[in-house]
Amino acid sequence: MPRTTEFPFLVDTTLPTYPDSGVRVGVVTFPGTLDDRDAARAARLAGADVVPLWHADADLQDVDAVIIPGGFSYGDYLRAGAIARFAPLMDKIIDAANSAAKLPVLGICNGFQILTESHLLPGSMIKNDHLHFICRDQQLRVQNTSTAFTGLYEQDQVITVPLKNQDGQYVADEHTLDELEAENRVVFRYEGFNPNGSRRDIAGITNAAGNVVGLMPHPEHAVELGFGPDHTGRDGLFFFTSVIKHVLEAAK
Repeated sequence: MPRTTEFPFLVDTTLPTYPDSGVRVGVVTFPGTLDDRDAARAARLAGADVVPLWHADADLQDVDAVIIPGGFSYGDYLRAGAIARFAPLMDKIIDAANSAAKLPVLGICNGFQILTESHLLPGSMIKNDHLHFICRDQQLRVQNTSTAFTGLYEQDQVITVPLKNQDGQYVADEHTLDELEAENRVVFRYEGFNPNGSRRDIAGITNAAGNVVGLMPHPEHAVELGFGPDHTGRDGLFFFTSVIKHVLEAAK
């Protein structure tokens, strides 16, 4: 969305950003995506140049990182993320994420579901154990600060971001869960309350290289003053500033 059509940012000057960083962050849109503009605004607020990416394209347009946002791609037919996984652009994202360059990729909610369907992340997402859609502010405990998207958080920091999902229960076999634990690949756990029955309270995970991260809650909805949890929460901003910092440092 062009800058001229956006409302001015409600900037919190106590949180560092990277204005005019030159870092190009692509935000993917599928049919049924609904949080792409929110993700783009969050990345732009952090200081990125946002590049809209369409699911049917076969060109990543030289982006430095990719966000696969939330929504209901293809109406969640078959399974959440199951159809989106076969989009032409996903082939490019998979190749780039697995390449020597290790393109940073963040999947939020439906984006997390797409990442598991694409086998960029292990496990799967199924219906919440209570079988209802849930929408609430959710506390998370940061378990891994070594990924491309969590470098500016502190170990064991508790953050609050909105959660909204129907297919948010993370499942995997015990061997996979043990492997994730042993390799420190659990990035976030639900704190205080498990809202969907996810195994071992897992809210987000990473791949072995730390460049691909998926989580169910929505950090893009907690980046500006006056909005987000308790109308002031900005805990989600560090996802977007972390990846900018990661890209800038990798370029040195």
